[in-house]
Amino acid sequence: MEKVRKILVHLSRENAAPQCARFVQSITGHFVGNVEDQATVSCSLENNRFILCDRMCDGGVPLKRASFCPIKYLSHSEADSLPPDTLNRGVDVGVAVLLQSANQRLLLTRRASSLRIFPNVWVPPGGHVELDEKLLDAGLRELKEETGLKLSPDEISSQLLGLWESVYPPMLSRGLPKRHHIVTYILLKSCQSHLQLQACLRPDPAEVSACVWVDAGLVNVVVSAVDGEKDSVQIPTDLPQTISVTEVSPHGELIETSLPVSVLCNRAPDHGEDIERVSTGTKFALELWLKTLEPHAEMG
Repeated sequence: MEKVRKILVHLSRENAAPQCARFVQSITGHFVGNVEDQATVSCSLENNRFILCDRMCDGGVPLKRASFCPIKYLSHSEADSLPPDTLNRGVDVGVAVLLQSANQRLLLTRRASSLRIFPNVWVPPGGHVELDEKLLDAGLRELKEETGLKLSPDEISSQLLGLWESVYPPMLSRGLPKRHHIVTYILLKSCQSHLQLQACLRPDPAEVSACVWVDAGLVNVVVSAVDGEKDSVQIPTDLPQTISVTEVSPHGELIETSLPVSVLCNRAPDHGEDIERVSTGTKFALELWLKTLEPHAEMG
């Protein structure tokens, strides 16, 4: 049996044995076909395989792709033209942590400009799941590596919010796919306020160029800027036009500054260079977070 080198997505439908997903295979489409962009699945991490299936005991979790997901529109000839190293990658597994403070603020980080994938894009802290790691442990490790925040499982409550099918570049008009992931979004609730957590921030400048704490009011506006649509985003008059952010210098120094709220409402461009914005997958996760704040979603 071939030695497992990294955790990859495996798919099962109608009780079939899980099969390793191919790089050019749409994970969402496997469950709902080529028209719909959202499925409900169950997921488990077993023997270093991330298994998605349509057999649900607990209501399942949402799995979504962008309406413009490149894998959805990839032609056979385009798929055949991909380098062998890319074609043979499989579909990787990532974890992203939505850290919620006691006063219901969420931490977002701006990816460093030197990163090859999604530079200058605002996302929750996260990264790859390592071999023999549990999802929560991977999320806590990435949180510590990227932000310096060291939280133990007994300090927080955790909840799997949903799964996002992430492809880079995010649109075919910006190039053929080079990376294909399923990102697992985990909500971590801390008993500390965002100011208490902020005091412990020590971001890694190789990974993070800025941090920001956002509240539900701002998040509602950010998620209204739906990627792939053209209508203008209205920022409510009662919302500040700028937000306080913590910039991270190349040497790791923290500098308090402000950012126009409109930057967080930028949409993914369909051509040319990417711009500073909140990633499409993050917007999906933020929508799921807002639902947890609704009164009927509170757990007793």
